[in-house]
Amino acid sequence: MFTNIAVYKFAKLDGLPELRARLQSVCASCELKGTILLSREGINVFVAGTQANIRTLLEELRSVNGLEALNPKESLSETQPFRRMLVRLKKEIIAFGVEGIDPASKSTAKISAQLLKEWIDEGRPITLLDTRNNYEVRMGTFENAVTVDVEHFRDFPAAVEKLPPELKERTVVMFCTGGIRCEKAGPFMERAGFQHVYQLDGGILKYFEECGGSHYKGDCFVFDRRVCVDPQLRETDAAICFACQMPLTEQEQRHPHYSVGATCPFCHPSRDESQQQ
Repeated sequence: MFTNIAVYKFAKLDGLPELRARLQSVCASCELKGTILLSREGINVFVAGTQANIRTLLEELRSVNGLEALNPKESLSETQPFRRMLVRLKKEIIAFGVEGIDPASKSTAKISAQLLKEWIDEGRPITLLDTRNNYEVRMGTFENAVTVDVEHFRDFPAAVEKLPPELKERTVVMFCTGGIRCEKAGPFMERAGFQHVYQLDGGILKYFEECGGSHYKGDCFVFDRRVCVDPQLRETDAAICFACQMPLTEQEQRHPHYSVGATCPFCHPSRDESQQQ
């Protein structure tokens, strides 16, 4: 059984080449696989391995100034969901491309998974805003959530301009997979004039951990070979199309245009032909 961790932290980090070398050494000795992104703005971690070796990595990470309070989200899988181990230096730990957004200095107010569930149970007038990409949203999202219709997170700022103006006066609770995108999306929305913005602390994965699938429809796309997890954080039967990389539900894999290693209903030639008619 493999322990999967997902954790990020916005913090001012220095000595990145040396830190990268340290983490590469630890991950190699512990036979871990996944991705660690390092930047002057912080760290983003998706790694899997035995529970003991994951603990060793976390001890190393928490010894770094600014990363002492790392609190990862954990799930289990029967197989290793990553193919290799990468420790990379990046300009941003989540690509956004907007100057002046610095979550380490100023972030949007967070609400817990339990509090969000209470608000929805009570029928409180809130707007749930899904900040994720379209291919993620289609696999599952909160009931009645507003989506931003983007293919990449860098498109989010332009999408905000298209949101209904009345949302600037409403209570908006934004969410994403694990919370990191909302760390940048929230301050941007506040800069754009949205007055009551919150972010779901820990994202959908933390909500699943604490509240299961209450008020959520479908599964959650994850960026590894599991493709999706259900509200019990179990790997589902979803798959990725070899050709177009679209995530596919079990039902879509039964479509006559789905062929393993070839095409799916979204990229089969007949789709283009029907659109031209």
